[in-house]
Amino acid sequence: MAASIDLTLDSTDAQVLAAFWKTALGYVDEPPPAPFATREEWLAQFDLPEDDVADDGAWLCDPDGVGPRLSILNVPEPKTAKNRLHIDIRVPGHGSHDERWSRIRAESERLVKAGASVLEEVDGHHVVMADPEGNEFCVAAASA
Repeated sequence: MAASIDLTLDSTDAQVLAAFWKTALGYVDEPPPAPFATREEWLAQFDLPEDDVADDGAWLCDPDGVGPRLSILNVPEPKTAKNRLHIDIRVPGHGSHDERWSRIRAESERLVKAGASVLEEVDGHHVVMADPEGNEFCVAAASA
């Protein structure tokens, strides 16, 4: 059996970044682990500093249970270098090159409206973007 993965993003404002990634991926807030009713209740079981609050993190999941869980955690320092790992958002890959590129461009434009920025368009193949905190990701077509 293959291992499952979670992805974790460091952030200076977890709630802002969570709102962006929920829009980008169609994810939802992940419920707290059972038997806890809230994230605050779940966090209370750990011996954390008093200033560590639930808003310092966000936990997102794919409502269909297919994609990896996404944790977004506040850290004190800003992003300073290129990601060593990034997310690729895939649009449907069927159709002609022009149709695929049109879908890639439309998705990129939608994400710009949600707070992302375009860093580079690569030869009608993919668009390199940055989320509101500068984390790079790409928009490309899936396999046909």
